[in-house]
Amino acid sequence: MLERAIRTLPTPAPVPLPSARPGPLKARGKPRPDIREIEPGTAKPFIKWVGGKRQLLHELDPRIPSRFNTYHEPFVGGGALFFHLMPERAELSDTNERLVRTYIGVRDAVEDVIDLLASYPHDRDFFMKLRSSDIDTKTDVEVAAWFIYLNRTGFNGLYRVNRQNQYNVPFGDYQNPTICDAENLRACSRALKHASIRVASFEDVAARARPGDFVYFDPPYVPLSASSSFTSYTSGGFGMREQQRLRDVARELKERGVRVLLSNSSAPEVYSLYGDGFELAAVGASRAINCKAAGRGRIQELIIR
Repeated sequence: MLERAIRTLPTPAPVPLPSARPGPLKARGKPRPDIREIEPGTAKPFIKWVGGKRQLLHELDPRIPSRFNTYHEPFVGGGALFFHLMPERAELSDTNERLVRTYIGVRDAVEDVIDLLASYPHDRDFFMKLRSSDIDTKTDVEVAAWFIYLNRTGFNGLYRVNRQNQYNVPFGDYQNPTICDAENLRACSRALKHASIRVASFEDVAARARPGDFVYFDPPYVPLSASSSFTSYTSGGFGMREQQRLRDVARELKERGVRVLLSNSSAPEVYSLYGDGFELAAVGASRAINCKAAGRGRIQELIIR
């Protein structure tokens, strides 16, 4: 089960794109008119995320189609690939409602988020009080400030909840964490202006994606060992049954002419899942954000297409 019933959060009507544009497929590197002031690479993920792809962009980039229509990212996480591509049309989604509301808050009211974050002290007592607040009853701006603050000051930048959907990461041992990076938040807000952002399962992309679109799946990984798990990403978890459904959705999209790229661990189960009809490439990744020291360091991950 998802942490809440899947629903679509209201988003502003999309701003019409300029009428003068080449062909049906847009070059992925061409910036939108309203974000031309953002230099390439300026907008970067505003939250830390386990398995974030910023360090692997050089491996992902050559495997991305040079032209596509709409970009879909159903496990948006930190959004490293989205901020790298800055596509003209994007559908971003996740089952983590607080994460989705954080993106909406940054997109729609970034100055309010900045003002709230700037007022938050780096203090253990304040952290514990904010952590225990009933955040789901608050506005998107308050959720965004809550999420970013806890992400920046919590232990190893983890997002982890228990079965009651209570955030349970302890206070981090940081001297002077960057709680409010105002300029990057503004750049991210501009980059998100034309993105549709919603709470939805990865399976929802099968109904939205059209031939010529590009979908990037970056799910919670299949654990490399029995002691490692990413299922606390939401209160519902993400097990092998979900991994199999993800594989089936990827195959369905591919057969319909949608370009598909996936990331996952190099666990034997992943090789078995994607052994038929997919191209697998092992790449090295350094994973520093982990609750256990043994889980950090250089490991192999798979890029699948």
